[in-house]
Amino acid sequence: MALTTKRKPDWLKIKLTSGDEFKEFKELKQMMRSKTLHTVCEEAKCPNIHECWANRTATFMILGDTCTRACRFCAVNTGLPTELDLQEPQRVAEAAEQMGLNHCVITSVARDDLRDGGASIFAESVKAVREKLPLCSVEVLIPDFMGNAEALEKVLDAKPDVLNHNVETVERLSDRVRSKAKYARTLGLLRTSKAYAPKIPTKSSIMIGVGETWEDILQTMDDLRAVDCNILTIGQYLQPTRHHLKIEKYYTPEEFEALKEEGLKRGFSHVESGPLVRSSYHAHEQKEAADRTIAAEQA
Repeated sequence: MALTTKRKPDWLKIKLTSGDEFKEFKELKQMMRSKTLHTVCEEAKCPNIHECWANRTATFMILGDTCTRACRFCAVNTGLPTELDLQEPQRVAEAAEQMGLNHCVITSVARDDLRDGGASIFAESVKAVREKLPLCSVEVLIPDFMGNAEALEKVLDAKPDVLNHNVETVERLSDRVRSKAKYARTLGLLRTSKAYAPKIPTKSSIMIGVGETWEDILQTMDDLRAVDCNILTIGQYLQPTRHHLKIEKYYTPEEFEALKEEGLKRGFSHVESGPLVRSSYHAHEQKEAADRTIAAEQA
C-alpha cells in the first residue's frame, strides 16, 4: 500500500523546535532510556512529541513495546511480546516525579497474551505515581481487555482521575481500521466503567480522514454520549508508513471547529478537536476543563 499522494496542507506542517525545546527533548529522552521506559509519543510517531516533551509532559507506555494486535492505523510494533516487568510501575513513578508532572498519562500496548490484559500493571502504576506525587492527577488510556470486566474493575479500583478508552473510528469502518477491537465492546467498556465508578470521568477519541462521512462522525458522538462519555478528542489521521491505511481526506481547521461545536452541543464536558490533536494532547487541560463543566452541572 502506497503512502497517500494527497498534498499535506499547510495547517499540518509542524513548526521546528527551538534550541531550548530540542535540548529539553533530548534530556527527557535520555531519562526515559535510563529507566528503560517506553512512550507512546515515540512508538506511535506522535506529531506533537517535541512540543509536549519540551513542556515536560509525556504518555508512558507500559507492558513493553510490542502489541499483540496489528491495527491498520497504528505504528506501534506488533508481534508476540516477551516483556513483562513487574518493576515497571515503580520506574514510571520515578520518571513522573523527576519530571515534576501535574498530570500523568499511562497507556499500553494490547497484551491479549496476559490473563488480565495487563490490568494489574495499570493499577500498580496508578498507585505508584500517587505515592510519589500525591497531587498529580493520573489518566489511564486502556485497551479493551477483550471485554474482561474484572480486569476493568481492577484498574478502576486504583481510582484513576480519568478512564480513557478510544473508539478510534466510526462503527462502519471499525472492523477495517482496528484489529480484534470491536465498536460495541468499546461502548460497553465505557458504559461499564460509568456504572462501576460513576465519579471517574470517561474519555474517548476519534481519528478522522479514513473514509468516514460527517454523519458517521456525528453518530459516533451520539453513541459515546449514550454511554455517558465525558471527554472527546478528535484528530486528523496521518499515515505513518506505506503499509498503513491511506488518508482519504484532510479536514480543515474550520471543520474541526465545527465538530467541536457539535460535540459540545451533545453534552460532552470537554471536546479537543484539531488537525494535530491526539488522545493525550493537552490532557491536563482537558481534565481541568471537564472538571469545571461537571462541577457546574452538579452545582
